[in-house]
Amino acid sequence: MFKCSADCCDRSTDSMSQVHHCIERCHTPLAKAQGVVTSELEKFQDRLTRCTMHCNDKAKDLFDSGAKEAAVRSMMDRCVGSCVDDHISLIPSMTRRLKENLDSLE
Repeated sequence: MFKCSADCCDRSTDSMSQVHHCIERCHTPLAKAQGVVTSELEKFQDRLTRCTMHCNDKAKDLFDSGAKEAAVRSMMDRCVGSCVDDHISLIPSMTRRLKENLDSLE
């Protein structure tokens, strides 16, 4: 991308607008790749957040039913730990999807 952009700047016969357009074309593949990675990570984060929110709801329900704080904390720790373990196991498939999507860009 940087080499491509530098080559655009070396085109002395082009107008400023043409050089700018050339540089934008150089940045397009990187922008697409960043979009793919950002989207995949956002989906992963959203899933993890939903899981921990479910744990939070369960903890609130347990606390509202009269359970002691220690029991609620213990349940919350187990639930969030399970969320983390479940999502760690998703990393290999997420990595594979990222690789496939990035390979398909160019």
